[in-house]
Amino acid sequence: MNRLNVGFARVNITPAMGTPISGYYVVRLAERVLDELEATAVAFELGGKRALLISADISGLFYEFSKPICEQISRVTGVDEEAIFIVATHTHTGPEVNLNRRIEPEIQQKYYSFFTSRLTDAAVFALKDLKPARMAYAVGQAPGIAFVRRYRMKDGSTRTNPGVNNPDTVSPIGTVDERVGVLRFDREGGETVVLCNIGIHPDTVGGCSISADWPGFTRRILEKTLDNTRALLLNGAEGDVNHVNTSPAPGQNNDLTMDFDDVMRGYGHARHMGLTVAGAVMQVYSKAAYVPVDRLEARKSILRHPANLPRPEELPLAHMYNDLHRAGRDSEIPFEGMELTTVVAEAERMVELEHGPKEFELCMGALAIGDAALVGIPGEPFTQIGRELKQAPGWQLVMPLCCCNGYEGYFPTMDAYLEGGYEARSSIFRPGVAEAVIKSGLRLLEDIKKGV
Repeated sequence: MNRLNVGFARVNITPAMGTPISGYYVVRLAERVLDELEATAVAFELGGKRALLISADISGLFYEFSKPICEQISRVTGVDEEAIFIVATHTHTGPEVNLNRRIEPEIQQKYYSFFTSRLTDAAVFALKDLKPARMAYAVGQAPGIAFVRRYRMKDGSTRTNPGVNNPDTVSPIGTVDERVGVLRFDREGGETVVLCNIGIHPDTVGGCSISADWPGFTRRILEKTLDNTRALLLNGAEGDVNHVNTSPAPGQNNDLTMDFDDVMRGYGHARHMGLTVAGAVMQVYSKAAYVPVDRLEARKSILRHPANLPRPEELPLAHMYNDLHRAGRDSEIPFEGMELTTVVAEAERMVELEHGPKEFELCMGALAIGDAALVGIPGEPFTQIGRELKQAPGWQLVMPLCCCNGYEGYFPTMDAYLEGGYEARSSIFRPGVAEAVIKSGLRLLEDIKKGV
């Protein structure tokens, strides 16, 4: 009988100071390091097949840049490219890795080369660390740290992050998924490896500091608390979920201060979230159910979806807002806070898609380890996507992974496009993309079950 082998490795990917930080539609350059950024690789081997799962503390990596890294890792290790999964934690205080931005291309090229070599190192180290293992699974709960960030307002509009205690807020649109999926691998002669999965935006730190945010705290807390254990946080369906409690009770705003976009942030709150997620893992760690593993299968497929092209009459205003923003004249755009971010993002989307393309390609993926499965989604899926994938028939545990083998933007549900808000207005995809992602992910899981 074939036996599962599991390997683990971790490398440092902290950038040099002055490296651009990803996100926020404004230039941010790294000024200090609050905690180190890391790339963690887990290798799997069963019956002559091998697979690699690599998580990195970055915001996201476009498919055009993640694919060459997968190809290099495949050349160096011999692992089939289809069985290599690169996942971003989506920290908002990590370096800009994509090379098609307009800021400091030389610095970015230097970091991209460093990043590629470091991920390759991690893959090689993890494969050298392969040891016989048995697998267990469980599901914990992490209450009180995840909140829907899209709200219905009194005027009938939809706003993303409307601010704390805003009297014009009526109710959140949707509910959060507080489940924490846990996979535990006990290795002979080696440390136990734990994978945990929940979907929440890691945007609790902000500013120009480098930090792995709450995913980093989760790893460190678990490894300090559980003897002889290494941990990996895999972020899930977080597209419409963040840490902002818009109606906080006394004490819930400790370690938080208001930031430029109506979002409260603080490093201490990232620690609080890491403690809560780690606590969810520890709730079930000792009682996880051990199951036989007789399958290691990986699949990738390309999903093509139409672009969210602008209408001709929308372009004059979009160009004006985009030009003002690029000139550093946001004060002349008649919006503030998150609403300003929304119209700037929407204008950028329209300008960039003025001449197409008509459709985009999305690299979907699935990795099955016995009757547990990881579904890779190349962007930011809404919570509903994660819920439906978790219900895939015939699986003991399904973990949806955001920002996996690509970062192509938001995947809002059909209702979200009708309601509005930052995610839908900035998405480069036509309505129906969430439903297409769900269908594609379920098909991959079904194909694996059927042995197709």
